[in-house]
Amino acid sequence: MPVLGIGGLFFRSRDPDALSAWYKKHLGIGGGCDSTGTGPIDEWSWNAGGGPVVFAPFKATTDYFPTDKAYMLNLRVSDLPRLLEGLTAAGIAAETRAEWDSPETGRFARVHDPEGNPIELWEPPA
Repeated sequence: MPVLGIGGLFFRSRDPDALSAWYKKHLGIGGGCDSTGTGPIDEWSWNAGGGPVVFAPFKATTDYFPTDKAYMLNLRVSDLPRLLEGLTAAGIAAETRAEWDSPETGRFARVHDPEGNPIELWEPPA
């Protein structure tokens, strides 16, 4: 199969510069960021760590994420409690629910970026 993985995520924004800065500051993702420890690739790319990626269309009537949004970004994270602590300290509301978590799939939390886009934070099981 010639497809190796997701090459990018492109979406509209009222203020792309401010939104890019928010993602870099609070989640460490975006152009020039590195999650691998090997250093950023270039100013446009996020050098993301390898691992599983869920690619799943949902029914148009799903209540899994807000009905007024066409997508929800899911970010694979490590040390979810520490990330949530930092987000909360920055005044970013995070939602967790016990029913979202399971030993088979891991732990989850939800936040929203400044433009209201939903972000699911997923810490896979060890």
